[in-house]
Amino acid sequence: MIYFFADDHYGTHPGRVIFEHLAPELRARICFTENQWDVLNAGDWSDSCELLILHMIGGSCDQPYPGPLAVAALERYCRRGGNVLLLHGSSAAFWKEEFFRKLVGFRWVRAGDPDGVASSTHPAGPCEVKVAKVRHELKGKLRDVSLPEDEIYTELEQTSPSMILMTADVNGHTSVQCCETVTAAGGKVLSFIPGHKVECTSNPDLIYDIVLLIDYLCKENH
Repeated sequence: MIYFFADDHYGTHPGRVIFEHLAPELRARICFTENQWDVLNAGDWSDSCELLILHMIGGSCDQPYPGPLAVAALERYCRRGGNVLLLHGSSAAFWKEEFFRKLVGFRWVRAGDPDGVASSTHPAGPCEVKVAKVRHELKGKLRDVSLPEDEIYTELEQTSPSMILMTADVNGHTSVQCCETVTAAGGKVLSFIPGHKVECTSNPDLIYDIVLLIDYLCKENH
């Protein structure tokens, strides 16, 4: 089972929009929840999890921070080498946990960061997400994505060695938009962060790339 936990991201519902644009046969393999934390917080999902997908920022959007059983389940899942797909700001899904901050590669830094790191930013504007010059098996498969005006996540903190797969040029600087990190247990953590408005999260090229990443991570988990 693929577990996909999302918040509504201030009423834009990006996780739900993405989920609803997936093919029916893929949706049938996914347990999706939005603003409903009973499954995540129960913690027993980790035993049957084929892939964990997050589209949430812990404690934002008037939603509660994940509970202790959820934190323990995530640690257990990562220790056994489980793969994770982090969408948009989900590198801050469990931002209060030191182990999580270290394993996500490039992380969105919230105000009041436990490590005292300056907050990340999200300027607004159109965005051209480009496949990076990188030697990776997804290099010839990922698609460039042209997005209308939206918030663009920038000034992330790198916390672990990562392979950068996609970037965007923002205000004269190159910003990571997709990266892969390998955990100590051999699990893959992929971050894919562009877009939260419906016009972006329903973009066919963005959906194509997300499906490609899901397929890649599910294959890697077998």
